[in-house]
Amino acid sequence: MSSHRGYGKLILFGEHFVVYKVPALVAAVSDFTDCSVTLTEGGSGVNQQDNRPAVPGYKDEKKEEHDQAVGLVLSHLGVDTSKQQVDIVFGGDLTAVSGIGASAAACVALARAVAHAQGKKLTEEEINQAGYEGEKGYHGTPSGIDNTAATYGGILKFQRTEEGSTFLPKTLKVKVEIVYASTGITASTSKVVGDVRKKKEEEPQWFDALLQRYLKLVEEGESKLEEGDWKRVGELMNDNHVLCQ
Repeated sequence: MSSHRGYGKLILFGEHFVVYKVPALVAAVSDFTDCSVTLTEGGSGVNQQDNRPAVPGYKDEKKEEHDQAVGLVLSHLGVDTSKQQVDIVFGGDLTAVSGIGASAAACVALARAVAHAQGKKLTEEEINQAGYEGEKGYHGTPSGIDNTAATYGGILKFQRTEEGSTFLPKTLKVKVEIVYASTGITASTSKVVGDVRKKKEEEPQWFDALLQRYLKLVEEGESKLEEGDWKRVGELMNDNHVLCQ
């Protein structure tokens, strides 16, 4: 039996824009999803027990995506469910809700637990890659930002590239607490990403102008975050949200 964690996240700057290979700033939160896995040779199939706290309806609406993600992680790590019975238990204190990176936290926690159950010592990069593969079950073509925050924690500057992605840990001068809340509305990330892409393709000049505004905003946001100018960081986060709207 093994138990391992993946952390939730809040994208401070760059929600949706990050898909288009520009920098984003993401903060992992202290709440986490944990996972325990038992592999039994000679058996078959996957049994799951999901004890994560969740907003009403989330687990039901996300079940198909969740099961697909679990299958992708298991396949990526070489688990043959026709020859091994896989018993999975999810728990932790991260509430499963849209926007907090619950899917990535689960995928990363599962990857850690499976690797441990197999007796493998994977690097953080390998865990992150397994989490990314699982995220495809939820998002189709994920940016990679959620699983990276879930794996490494802390505050990261993240950017997709043609070769994959890069990230840089950020160090704050002083500790800061952040308060976040959920509307309770469950949304499909892949659908919303598709809607944004459609809008971008229909009005490329409008989208490019929006993107240029964002690039100036995230540059100042990074600077003010490093300075600890929380008032300005908050104002810029509001501006970022207006661009998302």
